[in-house]
Amino acid sequence: MFDRILIANRGEIACRVMETAQRMGVSSVAVYSDADAAAKHVAMADRAVHIGGSAPAESYLRGDVIIQAALETGAQAIHPGYGFLSENPGFVEAVEAAGLVFIGPSASAIRAMGLKDAAKALMVEAGVPVVPGYHGADQDDALLAAEAESIGYPVLIKAVAGGGGKGMRLVERAGDFAAALASARSEAKTAFGNADVLVEKFVSQPRHIEVQVFGDGTRAVHLFERDCSLQRRHQKVIEEAPAPGMTEEMRAAMGAAAVRAAEAIGYAGAGTVEFIVDGSGGLSPDGFFFMEMNTRLQVEHPVTEMITGVDLVEWQLRVAAGEGLPLAQEQLSINGHAFEARLYAEDVPAGFLPATGTLSHLRFPEGVRADSGVRAGDVISPFYDPMIAKVIVHGPTRAVALKRLAAALAGTEVGGTVTNLAFLGALAGHDGFGRGEVDTGLIARDLDTLTAAPGAEPRHLVVAGMAALNLFEVTDMAGFSLWQPLRRAVVLSMQEERHDLAVEVLSPVRQRWHVAGQEIMAERVGTRWQVDGVPQPAVAVDGSLVTVFDHYGLTVEVVDPLDQAAGAAGDGNLIEAPMPGLVKAIDAVAGQNVAAGDRLAVLEAMKMEHSLLAARDGVVAEVLAAAGDQVEAGAALIRLEAEA
Repeated sequence: MFDRILIANRGEIACRVMETAQRMGVSSVAVYSDADAAAKHVAMADRAVHIGGSAPAESYLRGDVIIQAALETGAQAIHPGYGFLSENPGFVEAVEAAGLVFIGPSASAIRAMGLKDAAKALMVEAGVPVVPGYHGADQDDALLAAEAESIGYPVLIKAVAGGGGKGMRLVERAGDFAAALASARSEAKTAFGNADVLVEKFVSQPRHIEVQVFGDGTRAVHLFERDCSLQRRHQKVIEEAPAPGMTEEMRAAMGAAAVRAAEAIGYAGAGTVEFIVDGSGGLSPDGFFFMEMNTRLQVEHPVTEMITGVDLVEWQLRVAAGEGLPLAQEQLSINGHAFEARLYAEDVPAGFLPATGTLSHLRFPEGVRADSGVRAGDVISPFYDPMIAKVIVHGPTRAVALKRLAAALAGTEVGGTVTNLAFLGALAGHDGFGRGEVDTGLIARDLDTLTAAPGAEPRHLVVAGMAALNLFEVTDMAGFSLWQPLRRAVVLSMQEERHDLAVEVLSPVRQRWHVAGQEIMAERVGTRWQVDGVPQPAVAVDGSLVTVFDHYGLTVEVVDPLDQAAGAAGDGNLIEAPMPGLVKAIDAVAGQNVAAGDRLAVLEAMKMEHSLLAARDGVVAEVLAAAGDQVEAGAALIRLEAEA
């Protein structure tokens, strides 16, 4: 076994690998960027090495600097985590050339699965079922259109490189094919530097079911399946294991196919074989098709660990150190059911816009596994994925596990930034999902209901007012004037709606609040306040923001009347950055006439590009930023001339 390893990653996965390594007595080395100098993974590591600037290209993607850090700290192996360099065969070769061990598959295995078209041809040879389609090298427009006609509409056009839904278009009729092909190629070229595409039959009620495999370079086993069908724009939201509705016959067929795929490329380490499954008539052994193989540990690996009792990171270290597979296939079994929900800093009502901020408060319920790379006090940076944590639960049955997930989400407390917590809670309580009726279109069909912002009741505003006026601890003398209760006022804002509150402090344990035409009593019973007869939920205060931890977290702003008056003087003509980020492009010049909806600038933040559009017709008066500028949230980018 290794004495010391370096983790070439950050955040949650770096912390996850360190936990297992340190439990095994293996020393861990962290690497960090400027933005991550005080990060959790740096604090956890036995040693830490600074590798460059905040942008990934300046730090976590610099393979030569990371390898040098490993050599200088005496690390014997490098664990790549996921993302960044984890599926870069050139990095694997450089690691091995430096005399180090790469904790993962060989460069040749990564290359074999790196391009979707080549991987599918290889899978056909290995006897793994694939979706009917065209995966050839000839990219002539007319040929691709003819192949689509032969396959039969609807079809999917997919980039042969990359993932994350980029370069993918659904085409439902022949007349739309040419435009969709041009659009997919353009996006693929920008995202991956490769405009080649493949064309496949579109499965009308698709489920995304993947199989966890593990190999030693010769033999492989599978650790059963995960269902990742609950997706939004091809991004996984909640994963579970095992898949609902799975039969033993189909599980055996999928597992055998996944093992054949892994053994066909001499796979070593943890990997995932992803299948698209036709769920229109129930699960059938002849209704699954190879989609791609991820040659690394997956984000959702904990649900497999929960149902099998296997620590996949431990297996990675043991196999990379030269051991054989720790268990044979017949020694692996399923115990119960597990769910994982991905908790992100993002503004769901604003279209899932990634958010930043300082986490003023972060707490997870007892008994819940929360894999996280941040702590209270940490900053959600604009440079990286805005994940806060993965909330993971296990139960003896799917129904029990789902109840535990709902309770875990309801009991999770995050202050200092907006999150998708209420969205996750709505999914956990979705009737169809509860019945196991899952497919990749579920979220899109019910998006309006699932993304409805949780409403505040008057009692929540009272609790926020108590926090704003510091009235949770009232002394015998505080709040009284000339033998009469002192009346105080506070103005709150929630979801851009103003609320005027007033309070009379009647005694150290009684307060009378006036809000929205109602009179609400707050009374202290023992050590806890009751507001309108309901126990006061926990709160967190961060400057002018108060988070009330009920309904998945209600964020209330305390309004300063002076600030409010100053804000009213704004002319409303500024196009501002909605979050910190990098200005990728400015599409406007002074004097230009623009129409409502025209793209004026592109901002890159948290690995995503966001187009900033003109809110009205007008004339550009001034351009205040340039491509390449790093800007803060609220920074003025473009100003329009005032309307006459």
